[in-house]
Amino acid sequence: MIDLSGKKAVVTGGSRGIGRATAILLAEAGADIAVHYRTNDQAALEVKKKIEKKGRDCLLLKAEIFRKEEVERMVETCIDRWGRIDILVNNAGIWTYGEMGNMPEEVWRETMAVNLDSVYYVTNAVVPWMKKQKRGCLVNVASTAAIRGEPFHSHYAASKGALISLTKSLAVELAPDGIRVNCVAPGWVDTDMCTEVFSDPEFKERVRQSIPLKRIPPPEDIAGPIVFLVSDLAVHITGEILNVNGGSVLCGG
Repeated sequence: MIDLSGKKAVVTGGSRGIGRATAILLAEAGADIAVHYRTNDQAALEVKKKIEKKGRDCLLLKAEIFRKEEVERMVETCIDRWGRIDILVNNAGIWTYGEMGNMPEEVWRETMAVNLDSVYYVTNAVVPWMKKQKRGCLVNVASTAAIRGEPFHSHYAASKGALISLTKSLAVELAPDGIRVNCVAPGWVDTDMCTEVFSDPEFKERVRQSIPLKRIPPPEDIAGPIVFLVSDLAVHITGEILNVNGGSVLCGG
């Protein structure tokens, strides 16, 4: 039922995890994809091959997502190729340890740069093009950490909480231009971001047991809701914070 034929989508952090799954699923729905990544050329090429096998166009955009000039160059590449951008998924992010009172300033600043500043730079560069065409869809990937808090990851939770506020504000601001802005807030997901903590089988099992649905989802389970939100099935949804956590956090965003 979801048909994104002819749509042009940008996915940040698209070479791995949730971004990778989202890029591939958007392509399956018919969209051409620009995959942003930072360092892993091989992983990006593998995603490109999968997208092209589905008959879709794919651009690979290697950039430091928190550097304004690199982001602007990235967006220009998409416009030169396609003339427009219909979908933006702000997914790139990092999750690091940080104990307040003993957190180096550079750890705080790196998290804010990658998780928050990057969203500002990319969105600020893409929105003018969406305004010209009087339509567009943005999805920000936050986290349940933004809603319930997360000890020893307060910097991560703060950055994701800011994305929720940004989503709600932009939804109202951009609605007159036909641009919808929503947010997906995952809980635990079995991606390489969690490889280190999940290397402890006892901890991983505790996490699984803490989820009412008793499963740790693969990234494809988060990609589905993202694709739904950018589709015409969600045409009357904007400013929504969709919690995708198996029932772990049952509260409004």
